[in-house]
Amino acid sequence: MIRHLVLFKLNDGVTQDDPRVPAAVAAFDKVGTAVPELREWQMGWNVTERDIAYDFAINSLVEDREALQAYLTHPDHVAAAGLWREFATWVIADFEV
Repeated sequence: MIRHLVLFKLNDGVTQDDPRVPAAVAAFDKVGTAVPELREWQMGWNVTERDIAYDFAINSLVEDREALQAYLTHPDHVAAAGLWREFATWVIADFEV
């Protein structure tokens, strides 16, 4: 199994009230049900106020590298990531569990 973690940081001047943000969150919410390779899907806003904290996180689980690749190239994932690219940066980690 591979755990796929993504941490998003909103760009300077962008807040959760920006109309692009809820649309991008909704797009990733759809990914959680649209991609059959996903075994687990969690996402949400950070609840702490620390300088080093990121703003939004996705925590997902897939079976193997092939399933991860299928997830990454799924049209709904590609579309959602494209929306976030307009107003945020992110880091990822993929590790075996």
